[in-house]
Amino acid sequence: MPTQRTDLSAFAAGLAERLPGAWTSTYQRHAEYKDQFPTTNQLWDSGHVGYIVSTYVLAHDAVLHGPENQRLYVSDRPRNPRQFVVAPLEPDDDDLKPHHFDEVEEPHGIAVANDPARAAADVTRRVLPRYEQALHELFRYAVDQPEPPHRPAPPQVSQVLTLTMYDDGALGAPYKSVPPDARTTLYDAGFNYHPHQAAFLLSAELGESVHALRVQAVAQQLTAKGIGVNLRHCAPRTSPGLPPAPPQTARAHHR
Repeated sequence: MPTQRTDLSAFAAGLAERLPGAWTSTYQRHAEYKDQFPTTNQLWDSGHVGYIVSTYVLAHDAVLHGPENQRLYVSDRPRNPRQFVVAPLEPDDDDLKPHHFDEVEEPHGIAVANDPARAAADVTRRVLPRYEQALHELFRYAVDQPEPPHRPAPPQVSQVLTLTMYDDGALGAPYKSVPPDARTTLYDAGFNYHPHQAAFLLSAELGESVHALRVQAVAQQLTAKGIGVNLRHCAPRTSPGLPPAPPQTARAHHR
């Protein structure tokens, strides 16, 4: 565990006094490692400060409270006793949801000298402008899109083609289950009609990659016509199955 620096409380208070606007400082010690998580889990930084709080056991920290929902996290910079780190915290607001943060560029924290006056100048110049901009965007998104942008459910369709991956490796559908408007599309995509099996089939010898391309082509064309497309595996059978579909050579005429 890094050596605790007892001057953090005084430094954080001095920093708060020198930042623009009304700022206050709250200092807290951590009896256990887990005690730092309630605050560090709110850190709005994926850079250097985020790395520090996820890697080191920090015995104490301070939170600065400023105007317009601004909060700054202050803690030691491990292995550098002449510096501290300062980073924004996410605003504590129940109206904010995870999808609002996804739309905003994350503000980052910085390392500062252990002189409160110099640190305040650096924070004012390098942290607060980006933090204020991020907050402005965040609350604007919260107003414009209060709920997550969930994808709409697919439209209901009256016709559906279900293609089945059979246990012999063939892919296709029984003739009677194929909507009439889909039969030409299957034939054009290379599905052969096999009268003795009463099904449109792609031979297993074509391989999975060819099957995938043909299914994609069929799905694109049929969905454009308002016909749904499903893909399923055939249920295992205990009785002997049909013989494998013959290799695909000349196409038999469909009917």
